[in-house]
Parts: sequence; structure tokens; C-alpha cells
Amino acid sequence: MVNPAPKLPQAELLFRIQALMFLRVIFVSILLGASIFIQVKETQTYFGYIQTSHFLLLGTVYFLTFIYVIILKHAKDLLWFAYLQLLVDTLFVTAIIYATGGIDSIFSFLYILTIINGSIILYRKGGMLIASSSSILYGLLLDLHYYNIIQPLGIRGTYSTEYQAFHLFYVIFVNIAGFYLVAFLSSYLSEQTRKSRVELKEKQIDIDKLEILNESIIESITSGLIALDGHNRIILFNPAAEEVFGIKAALASGQRIDHVFPFLSDYFTEGRSTSMKTTEKTPPFVDLPYLKPDGDKTHLRLSISPLRIPVGNEKGFILIFQDVTEIKKIEEEMKKVEGLAIIGELAAGVAHEIRNPMASISGSIQMLAEGLEKDNVNRQLMDIVSREINRLNHLVNDFLLFARPKKVNLQEFDLNQLILESLELFQNSQHWTKKTNLVTDFRHDIRLESDPEQIKQVLWNLFLNAQEAMPDGGSLHVAIELNSDETYTDHKRVKIVVRDTGNGFDEKALSQIFTPFFTTKEGGSGLGLATVKRIVEGLKGEVSGSNHPEGGARIIILLPESPS
Repeated sequence: MVNPAPKLPQAELLFRIQALMFLRVIFVSILLGASIFIQVKETQTYFGYIQTSHFLLLGTVYFLTFIYVIILKHAKDLLWFAYLQLLVDTLFVTAIIYATGGIDSIFSFLYILTIINGSIILYRKGGMLIASSSSILYGLLLDLHYYNIIQPLGIRGTYSTEYQAFHLFYVIFVNIAGFYLVAFLSSYLSEQTRKSRVELKEKQIDIDKLEILNESIIESITSGLIALDGHNRIILFNPAAEEVFGIKAALASGQRIDHVFPFLSDYFTEGRSTSMKTTEKTPPFVDLPYLKPDGDKTHLRLSISPLRIPVGNEKGFILIFQDVTEIKKIEEEMKKVEGLAIIGELAAGVAHEIRNPMASISGSIQMLAEGLEKDNVNRQLMDIVSREINRLNHLVNDFLLFARPKKVNLQEFDLNQLILESLELFQNSQHWTKKTNLVTDFRHDIRLESDPEQIKQVLWNLFLNAQEAMPDGGSLHVAIELNSDETYTDHKRVKIVVRDTGNGFDEKALSQIFTPFFTTKEGGSGLGLATVKRIVEGLKGEVSGSNHPEGGARIIILLPESPS
């Protein structure tokens, strides 16, 4: 299969046409100078006497070049314009041969220059076309000369009748063979050059892309990256390293690592860094404190890896730094939380042990109170002790519920029915008053996979808080809906809203409503909403509190339809 002719870019074709025009003028100017020199010396050359026609031909080239310049400014199809110039060049070469003796002329080599130009500018197609036109014109000129149809200028004499036909055939054959051979070889070289140039350009593009990718990766890494050569000198200092250390790359590049960062000198040898002082003992990560130039104290995590540089087989190191200041803070907080968790477990155990003797004390006080007269002062004291023991027992129960929540027992149930049952149970309790108006808004039939007993406990605490917030009566609103403000695609969430029409939360209470033992009620334990938050989070949900625009407090619970 023959490959199609390559399509030459217009910019490159324009440059080649301009180069052809320039070289043509230079070559013609050299010929003109030689002709004038010969004319001045009045010598007869091998190619005949210098005549006016020679100067006319050279002048014609200058004139055509001027015309070409004008056409080039307005030409749209540069390919045909290139073909036109090359074909005109073959006519011009034929005219030169005609003016310098025809068969005797030594200027047949000018065809070869034109063929090479065609191969360079238009590759194989152009070279073969110019070789064909040159062969036709040259053969036609010599035949017309041989049969005396034309009389070229500057001929030296006549040929011998014995060898004229053979000699003419030989000259034409050799020149035509040379034309096509030059066309083939020059076009082959031209196309190979073009292919090499295209491949080189593609490889350069790939190299540029790799360089850009390499630079982009290095600049995009959020960790500080420092590369060292075989002499511990910094050869790479990425933007993240500038941010971590507060030092510009221009100041660090080329400097020894121990000069820029003295605290790293213990990890490298004094001389070449072909080996580290602690090569085998150094752990994968090393945490180091660092004080920035601006005075900020940070914690850095250092990782050191060997680097082999291909040029000269030198070795170096890659240093990766991560700012773990925030991680350190979180670790400290986790330690505090773990300590608090241990204290909480201890407190829960103590509270559990306290509850048993309190039950015994409460029973004993009740038995003693039954034997005392109603107006007896001791009986009144017994009632106070019994009431406070009951209050303390409730506090211990709430604390145990907060500190040791029950294990989640997942079941599928009807959430609407569960809330209605909880409301009915609360309305039949001692906490409900007839002054309270109940308003429900269940927009969907929702089945939930969760722990119904723990949700009942949450609802009871919320109903109790709402009721206590409305001592003079009001409305208790309970609403359920699918949460439409989410972008979750795997699992939907259910929103439960419980609100009252009381005074709402003040600014201080709003920021601490879920804080354990924080309460604004006289005699309150401060564990109701804290327990709600603990249970809801254990069910993979979220809880938040706010004031309703129409007045009163509002608690919003978001629970997944399924925690899995």
C-alpha cells in the first residue's frame, strides 16, 4: 500500500517557498556577476560567447521574483504556487541551456538543482514531477537541436555524422536517468528527514508533557518534598515544603541540608550522603518539632527514602515532610477522651454500687415512717429523706443510662405507630397536664430499622422536656417526614421534630443544651438531652436543637432508615 503524500503545513510551505525565491536570486546574481566579469575580459568560454540574451534571461529571473513576491502576498493555495515556481524554473533552466549551446551546454546540472528543490519542498511527488518535466524539456530541446529545427545560441560547431545519433541518445539517457535517480534519492532523504522531524517533534511533545506532569505532581503534593544529591545539597524544594518550613525554594536550593535545617544533621553523614548515620535503625517515620521563622511551633513527620540519580550513578535522598500539628492535637484530645472514658466507667460502676444501698435505705426509711405519727416532726424529716433518696435514685438511673447505654437491638417497625404509643403513654403519666395541646403531623408511612426501645427513651425525654418548658400550658408539636435536604443516594434519613411553645433556649443554653449536667431547671439532672444525643449517635443518627421562628424550643432528630 502506497502511503499518501504528506500534507505540508502552510507555515512551513511558505517558509520553503520564500527560501527557494531567495536562493534563486542569490544563484542568478552569481551567474550575472560571472557573466559581467567574462564580458569585461572579452574572453570566450567553454559555453560560448556571452550575449545580450544571457543578461535578458537573468533579468527575467529578477522580474519573475518580483512578480512572485506580489503573488505570494495574496496567494491562498501555496501548494499550486510552489508547483508553478518549480515548473517555471525548469523552463528557465531549459532557456539557459538553449542560450549556452544546447547539446554543448554544461548547465544541464541546473535541472538537478531544481529537482532537489522540488523534493525538498514537495517531497517525492514534487521531485518526480520536476524530474519528468526536466526530462521532457531537456530531451525535446536536444532533439530539436539535433534535427536543426532550432539553432541554440553560443554553439561551437557541428557534430560528426557518425556519432551524432548515438551520442545524442547517450546524453539524453544519462541525464534523464540522473534526473530520476536524484529525484528518488533526494525525495527519500527529504521524507526521511520529515519523518525524523515529526517523530522528534512527537517525542519532544511527550517529553514536554512528562515534564509538565512531573512538575504538576511535585507542585500539587500537599506534603513537603526535598530531594538531595550525593553531597547532601538540596536539588528540589517543592511549594508544600516552602509552606511547611516558611522558607523560599530559591534560598534553599543548592544549600547543604544541614546548613538550612541544622536539626536534620544527625540523620546524615558529614561527607557524602551515600549512607546515612542511622540507615538500618531509622524508623519509617520520624516525628520532629520545628519552629518556623515566624515563631509558630509545628510538629513534622519525616520520611527518608534513597534516591538514585542516573547521571554519574550518584545517590541521594528524598525527604518527605508532613505537618502533623493538627494530628498531634487530635491525639492529645483522644488521650484526654480515653482518660475521661475510664473515669466515666469508674463513675458508672460507683453509681451502680450506690444504687443498691440507696434502695435499702429508702425501704428502711419507709418502714420507720409507718410507725411514726403524722404530726411528728421526725415523720416530716423521714419524708424529706425519702423524697431526696428517690431524687438521688432517679439521678443515678439517668447517669447510668447516659454512661452505659444499652446495646442496640435492631428491629424493623412502624415509626408512626411507635410515636403514637409513646405519646399515649406520656399522656397517661403524671407529667401530662390538660393545659397542653397535642399537635401531630405524620406525612408519610415510615418503616424504620432501628432500636424501638431506645427511640422510646429518646421520645420520652423530649416529651418531658417540652412539658416542663410549658408550666402554664401550650402546644406540643410532633412531626415526621423524610429528610428532603439531603444528597444521600444510598440511604435516606428520617426527620423527627419535637417542639414546644414555651420560652425557648437562651443563648447560653443553646450552646450547651447537649452538655451533660447542664440544666436551667430547678432540680433538673442535666442528663436528659445529653442522653438523647448519646442514644441518637449510637443509632448512627444526628440531633440538633434550636428555637422555632414562631416561638419555643425545637429538637430535630435525623435517623437512617437502616443503619447498615
